[in-house]
Amino acid sequence: MVSEDSDTLAKTVVDAVLKVVSKDGDSYSVDLDNIKVEKKAGATIRDTAMIEGIVLDKETVHPNMRFTVNNARIALLNTALEVEKTEMSAEIRITDPTQMQMFLEEENKMLKEMVQKIRNLKANVLLCQKGIDDIAQHYLAKNRIMAVRRIKESDMAKLEKATGGRVTTNIDDLTEKDLGTAATVQQKTIDSDKWVFIEGCKNPQSVTILVRGGSQRIVDEVDRSLHDALMVVKDVIENPFIVAGGGSIEAHVASQLKVWADSFDGREQLAIKKYAEALETIPLTIAENAGMDPIDSMANLRTAQNQNKMWTGIDARNAHVTDMMEIGVIEPVAVKEQIVNSATEAACMILRIDDVIAVSGGQPGPGGPPMG
Repeated sequence: MVSEDSDTLAKTVVDAVLKVVSKDGDSYSVDLDNIKVEKKAGATIRDTAMIEGIVLDKETVHPNMRFTVNNARIALLNTALEVEKTEMSAEIRITDPTQMQMFLEEENKMLKEMVQKIRNLKANVLLCQKGIDDIAQHYLAKNRIMAVRRIKESDMAKLEKATGGRVTTNIDDLTEKDLGTAATVQQKTIDSDKWVFIEGCKNPQSVTILVRGGSQRIVDEVDRSLHDALMVVKDVIENPFIVAGGGSIEAHVASQLKVWADSFDGREQLAIKKYAEALETIPLTIAENAGMDPIDSMANLRTAQNQNKMWTGIDARNAHVTDMMEIGVIEPVAVKEQIVNSATEAACMILRIDDVIAVSGGQPGPGGPPMG
């Protein structure tokens, strides 16, 4: 299901990781938190795409706002665009209808000044972490400023990195230097839901992968595959060493261990050879799962390894033994090391537990003879 579109998904993953990679001296690092993954059923897997910006599962706050803004100048606020309530309890006594009107007009004036502040900075998009007053929404729409409210804090952090802007806690402190930029901010309808796309960011340090699929089950499966792929690409960039897949490296290490085992006597030799046999279960399992004859496959694999063809492994797709490096089946060294280390530590732990059981089982229990 997912494998049929693996080429498209692989390119999407690599493009996304390369956008957020950072250099520190001679090494590189990848923070996968800078890659946002949004899922939506109702299309094909091939519609999965990397967005050079952030996708918000939100809609604009007012129906009269424009739904597309080109050359966007984006204000990022983590405070509400509302009239602040006083910290102390206060009671206003109105004895004349004009006083009520003055009170409302003053509130409107304050909200209008907030919007005017944003307009004076030539911002045409407002992304707010908290609420936006209904009256402020009206003035924003009137001034042709697109606005989205109640954005998650994690998304605000990603918006900073994508747009180059800075989240401001007080609208009075907002300056032009705090504004982010994007080629386009657009509200789109995705399978009957309205989402806002901030696209075309210049040198974004945070991007979005929009996962699509025919059903929610397929979308979830693609999401799991993408997560694994992202982790693999991250490992390769941070530790740029690879080996061939298909059980080739396990078979090669096993063949070398068998030769090395002959230099030992007694139980040590047996332990080393058993460890080598355990490594060979990887290519053996691949051969069995591919419907190949496991005995013939392992015989051919051992013959190739004895001829120093170290990258020879099991090609499960075409069901034969071949050079895995030549056909492009590779795995990160970091992943292989982790697998072998974890399996070895688990085996050692089980053996220690077995020793404890054997020792405790051979000694009499505490107390006197049984009652009866």
